Amino acid sequence: MQGAKEIKCFVCGTTDKERVYLPCVHEGEEKLVCVRCLPILIHGAH
Repeated sequence: MQGAKEIKCFVCGTTDKERVYLPCVHEGEEKLVCVRCLPILIHGAH
């Protein structure tokens, strides 16, 4: 697919070939976050 947008997590940058993604809104923009980074967004980095 030529011209296809690369799908990757806005937090860690992994591609959709590595993980499952969920849509979210961050700073007024629609973005994707992988399931591995989702807990960090929910609970904060410790």
